[in-house]
Amino acid sequence: MPILEFLDPDSVVPALRARTKKQVLQELSAQAVRRLSGLDEREVFETLLQRERLGSTGIGDGVAIPHGKLPGFDRLFGLVARLDKPVDFEALDGQPVDIAFLLLAPEGAGADHLKALAQVARVLREPGILERIRAARDASALYALLTHTSAPQAA
Repeated sequence: MPILEFLDPDSVVPALRARTKKQVLQELSAQAVRRLSGLDEREVFETLLQRERLGSTGIGDGVAIPHGKLPGFDRLFGLVARLDKPVDFEALDGQPVDIAFLLLAPEGAGADHLKALAQVARVLREPGILERIRAARDASALYALLTHTSAPQAA
């Protein structure tokens, strides 16, 4: 599943301001609602918060992939944010997070939701990608990095 199916150029935030994990989730919720009509910001935030209560979505190396399923939502949606300052996210490796990739899915998305999560994790594990994301100057550079990286590699 190409990352382009759920990430578009307008869904990149190059300098998200937040000081706590909760603020990161609130800001990601607000950013998503600005880009998607018909979503309730509080519902998105509560969905993300409930998922975090099961265990941190901080996967290590300064990356978090907060995600959730929403009733009445009809497609996969991704939003990537580089935080202006690293935030404690209770990540698996104990390191603060400075890159967050929000993924929202329809309530019944099942396998598509898992495939999308796997794709995001795979892209973010590519050698050197995190350094390039951290060095990118603006949203278009970040988007280009993420979409170029997801292109199939020739054998």
